[in-house]
Amino acid sequence: MGWALAGTAVALLLLVAIIVYNRLIRAKVAVRQAWAQVDTQLQRRHDLIPNLVATVQAYAGHERTVLDAVTQARAQALSIRDPLDREVAEDQLAAALGRLFLLSEDYPELKADANFRALQTELSETEDRLAFARGFANDRVARYRELTDTLPGLLIARPFGMPRGELFATEDERARQRPDVQLGDRA
Repeated sequence: MGWALAGTAVALLLLVAIIVYNRLIRAKVAVRQAWAQVDTQLQRRHDLIPNLVATVQAYAGHERTVLDAVTQARAQALSIRDPLDREVAEDQLAAALGRLFLLSEDYPELKADANFRALQTELSETEDRLAFARGFANDRVARYRELTDTLPGLLIARPFGMPRGELFATEDERARQRPDVQLGDRA
């Protein structure tokens, strides 16, 4: 009878471990899917930038410093895969884009250009989607962290090498204010 009770306890513990492990895997997959959405929106943003630079260049081609800064910031952001490092690069890109949009104040023809306005609108919509995707990804990471940092998940996650998920911004980075990027008309 003692062996049967011990066997039942071991089987029950094994069942709980399997259930917790599967739950952790599902949460890990959800995090990857959420980050894929962030990457999709970042790529959409990056795909808009060459058209935007070309449009601005047609009206303000001598503003080489600003145009080069946007191009370089885009290239830097595209080259980084780590979410935390990419956050810094994306902030630099947003700041460079902000300077690019400020140029429209000095060039009324640019500000009136239908293509420029359409790109501004599309970039603004992309920024909204990106903000949502980042928030969603951070929510998924927080849920995953909750599973990996509490019992019984902690007992399964650590031995199986499941890393603690990283949020797109650390606590200190969230505390600082993001660069102000003016995407709409400021008339």
